[in-house]
Amino acid sequence: MRSVVWSLMTVAAVALAGCNNSSSPSSSADTDGKAATAAVAAATSVSGTITLRGDIKPSDQGKLVISLVDVTAQGSAPLATKMVAPATTFPQPFELNFNPSNVAPNDMYIVQAELTDGDRHYTMPLQAPVLTQGHPTSNIAIELAPEQTPGEKLLAAFQGVQKQIGGMKVSSGTKLEPNASRSWQVFRDGTELKFIRELVDYGDKGFTKTDFAYKDGKPWVAQQQKKANQSAKPTSVDTAGWDDDGSLVLKTHEAGGSTEALSDSDAANLRQQAKDILNLATGGKGK
Repeated sequence: MRSVVWSLMTVAAVALAGCNNSSSPSSSADTDGKAATAAVAAATSVSGTITLRGDIKPSDQGKLVISLVDVTAQGSAPLATKMVAPATTFPQPFELNFNPSNVAPNDMYIVQAELTDGDRHYTMPLQAPVLTQGHPTSNIAIELAPEQTPGEKLLAAFQGVQKQIGGMKVSSGTKLEPNASRSWQVFRDGTELKFIRELVDYGDKGFTKTDFAYKDGKPWVAQQQKKANQSAKPTSVDTAGWDDDGSLVLKTHEAGGSTEALSDSDAANLRQQAKDILNLATGGKGK
C-alpha cells in the first residue's frame, strides 16, 4: 500500500514539474514579439544593392533617389532619403541611416527607389519590405525596370494607327508642281480624318514618303522617309510627335544605323507640312 501511495505522489510531482517548465502559446508569442521589437530597436540602417533591368545605360544626367518609407502611415515623411547624382554606375550599393526611435514596430516599411534620366524613368516592379515584421535590414536586392518615355508611348500608339488604316475609308488626290509631283491618300475612321500618306517625287533631288496622323484635326505624329527614288531604301527617317497640348514629346532622326534627336526646327517643319497637306487634301476644310 505504501508503494502505491509513493507512486501516485511521484506521478503528481512529475506532472507539476512539467507544467511549471512548459510555456503557454501566449507567453511564447510575447517572447517572440519582444525579440522582434528588440531587433527593430537595435537597427539603425538598412542597406543593399540596386540593379537595372535591360541593356539601357543611364547618362550622366541620371539621378537616383532612395527612401525608407512607412507605408502603414501613408503620407508621412520618409525615415531616410538619399540621392545619388550622377547615377551612372550599376549595381549601386546603398545604405540608409535612420533614428530607431522613429520606427513603429508594428508598421510596415519599404525601400523605394527611382532613377530619372531625362525623359526616362526606372521604377521598382516589386516592393522591397524591410526592417519590421521579420523583414531584413541588410542585403536588400532591388531591381529597377525602365518605363516607356512619353515619346515611346506616342510612337507605339502611332504605329497602332498605321496598322489600322487598311480598314479605313480612303480617298486620294494628286498635284503637279513646278519642281515636284505630289500625291496623297486620306484615311478616315467614319467621318473623322485620322491619317494622310503623302508621296512627293522631286526628280533628281529625291523622294519622300510621309505618314501624318491627326487628332481632333491637329497634327499628332509625322514620320518622313527620305529616299533617292521611290523604290530605293530610306536614307533617313524623321519622326516628330506632339501631345494634346501641342508640346513636342517625340523627335528622332534615324540615319546610317544610328538614332539621334531631331532638331526642333526640323520637327517644326514636319508640323507645318502636316498642316499644309491637311489643308490641300481637304480643300481647306481641315477634316
